[in-house]
Amino acid sequence: MILGPEMAKNYWLVKQEPEAYPWSQLVADGRTAWVGVRNFQARNHLRAMQTGDLVAYYHSVSDKQIVGIARVARTAYADPTATDGDWSCVDMEPFQALESPVSLATLKADPKTADLPLIRQSRLSVMPLTSDHFAHILSLGRTRLKVDGLRA
Repeated sequence: MILGPEMAKNYWLVKQEPEAYPWSQLVADGRTAWVGVRNFQARNHLRAMQTGDLVAYYHSVSDKQIVGIARVARTAYADPTATDGDWSCVDMEPFQALESPVSLATLKADPKTADLPLIRQSRLSVMPLTSDHFAHILSLGRTRLKVDGLRA
């Protein structure tokens, strides 16, 4: 992983069923509003995201693996899909696919990631990651983040 002053300050993980919105669809779309979060803790995590933060994209339910890294493109704003309540969303864009997806089984078996929120709070759809956890996930995925004029 390349680190520098342009790199994200915060790291996150989002979960999505690949049948509903797979990584490949985010790549094809180029950007999406991360809408539909209806859990207060997950909503608060969305509200804490900053532009440029990096996000591990986890395929839940059927795949159970981290497949790519997205980037926050717009900070929290009112979720347009909410019909009632105080819900937020952020915009995300694809940053880079992992060279090798990282399975939930691998994360559970690895002592460096056994305490991830993904494992401890498995139903939470948006969660923070430490920089150490994020770096280790990249290592497990045999991925070195690219840095160029268009990427942070």
